Amino acid sequence: MMQLHQLKPVHRRKTRKRIGRGGKKGMSSGFGVGKMGMKQPRIREVLKRYPKLKGYRVKKLYSPREVVNLKTLENKFENGAIINPRTLAEKKIIRTIQGSVPEIKILGAGELTKAFTIDHCKISKSAREKIEKAGGIVQWITF
Repeated sequence: MMQLHQLKPVHRRKTRKRIGRGGKKGMSSGFGVGKMGMKQPRIREVLKRYPKLKGYRVKKLYSPREVVNLKTLENKFENGAIINPRTLAEKKIIRTIQGSVPEIKILGAGELTKAFTIDHCKISKSAREKIEKAGGIVQWITF
């Protein structure tokens, strides 16, 4: 009668191929990068797609500004006109930006002979003097 210690396998035992030790197979040798590559969080993929903003908690307070000289007002408006950002946009002296009228600053370049009423505009010191000298009024200065 045969004993257990006398049993032998019919096939030869195959030796496991030792890989990942240099050579042409490389470091992971075709076994992939491991299980961590499969468990990448989905939120990371979403965050990668979003455009990144420059700066940290920086919000630029940009307000568009337009500059108008007195010589332009002298040529485009008649005596006694009320000048505000809306009338400047209607006369196409300035352009509206996305439907809104930008901030206006009136500078003192040029001579003024007509009396204007300036409303809702920033005005330089020299422009204010020339407007008041010509008999005009500066009503309301914002900003």
